[in-house]
Amino acid sequence: MCEKDKTSIGFGVGLLLGVIGGIVAGVLYAPKSGEEMREKVKDTVCDLAEKYSPEVKEAKKQAKESIDLLKYKLEKQYKKIGSMLKSKKMRKAKELESESNFNFDHD
Repeated sequence: MCEKDKTSIGFGVGLLLGVIGGIVAGVLYAPKSGEEMREKVKDTVCDLAEKYSPEVKEAKKQAKESIDLLKYKLEKQYKKIGSMLKSKKMRKAKELESESNFNFDHD
């Protein structure tokens, strides 16, 4: 995914959240009874969820893909570091072995 796509999706999600926040704030500050207000908020949220469902699903999908990619990269780095540590231990063991040079063939 290119940087432009990420920016567009981020802007779209931000815009959507801003619109929802504005509508909810407007409904909450409108002079209506509690029951009317709750019903209006519920209807508005349901309408927005239906209208923007494909965009929300796509944003979730892309977020999941990004998380999966990050997990893969972290696991790869973890294995690489583990291999480096193992290699250093093996090198150190070989150094110690060559330094000790015990010869058990002597009488």
